[in-house]
Amino acid sequence: MIDWTRVEELRDEIGPEDFAEVAELFLMEVEDTLSRLKHAENDSQTLQELMHFLKGSALNLGFSQLAETCSTAESAAAKGCIQTDIPYLKSLYNQSRILFEAEYAQRFAA
Repeated sequence: MIDWTRVEELRDEIGPEDFAEVAELFLMEVEDTLSRLKHAENDSQTLQELMHFLKGSALNLGFSQLAETCSTAESAAAKGCIQTDIPYLKSLYNQSRILFEAEYAQRFAA
């Protein structure tokens, strides 16, 4: 669910002291984007754009399962399919966030 190698790479790139701020910004942007999905249900172009953003954000912070799900939804939207399981995406994000927050401190304890 979480690509901890990617998390470590990002943490090393930006520094441990700035990582928390970057992670919090990511989480806020993803939550905002997830809340906008409902308004894009009948617009495949907007849905594709939102899925692309979510996919990229998820990949950046190592939320691998969420990224994969968003990639599939992005491809479907590109073909005109607007059938996206928004509750599942939100649930997957919440599960990923809980796991991330629970394990991050253990993995990167000083």
